Amino acid sequence: MMAFAKRNLLLYFRDKSALFFSLLAVIILVVLYGTFLGNLIADSLPDFPAKKWLLLSWIFAGILAVTSVTTTLGAFGVMVEDRSTESALDFYASPINRSSLFGGYVISSVFVGFIMCLLVLLITNGVFFFSGEAMLTIFQLIQVTGVITLSVIASSAMILLLVSFFKTVKAFAAASTVIGTLLGFLAGIYIPIGSLPEYLQTIIKLFPTSHAATLFRQILMGQPMQEAFKGAPAAVRQEFLVNMGVVYDLNGFLTSPMFSILYLAATAIIFSILAAAVMKSNKY
Repeated sequence: MMAFAKRNLLLYFRDKSALFFSLLAVIILVVLYGTFLGNLIADSLPDFPAKKWLLLSWIFAGILAVTSVTTTLGAFGVMVEDRSTESALDFYASPINRSSLFGGYVISSVFVGFIMCLLVLLITNGVFFFSGEAMLTIFQLIQVTGVITLSVIASSAMILLLVSFFKTVKAFAAASTVIGTLLGFLAGIYIPIGSLPEYLQTIIKLFPTSHAATLFRQILMGQPMQEAFKGAPAAVRQEFLVNMGVVYDLNGFLTSPMFSILYLAATAIIFSILAAAVMKSNKY
């Protein structure tokens, strides 16, 4: 299983175009925020202490959430290519059992997602440093790493179910483009959730990746939030948290970190079971 996972990793990192398109949604996010979206969000908010620091933290929290999905999606492209070229038939004829092949694809996808998210985390800390803001503490880095692990596993499970229906590279590439385009909206990353219509807010609150985004925001925005809302009424702080998607309001119930963690864990379990069932029925 591990040898097969290593083979998948080598194929993924050797394909520069696949690597680029895995990060395309992240690149688009950075460009949008750097050109006009960041200023648009900043102008919509009143001036307060640590505003730049707070918005940078919000932005990079969203980028981390997107990266956990797009990179695992790109890694599963190896599985689709094996089906398309019928290389999978050669594997079936080998002594390796199908569960090991299945596990190899999953392990390589999780590894790719984890490594690429750590790279984004490193870049985030670098941006904080060169912007003159406080870098993340060791404890925050450990917390973010834990959320990355959970987010990548949940994303891998969702993507596994999706790619189980694809057998050609062209169909997979088309789906990847659509997912990369919509992901920012579905996760409430392009625009603060409080600025969106109610029905879109409901979709975002149900989408698992948006719960990964809230966890990243709660960690990255912890320090600047303390400075920004020092002495401010609790109601003002809570309104900001809800509008920016740091927490979600579910009919008067404000989501907690544990709620989002359990939501992602349930997502990973449910989608893994569904993907296994689909692949078994398809004689994967």
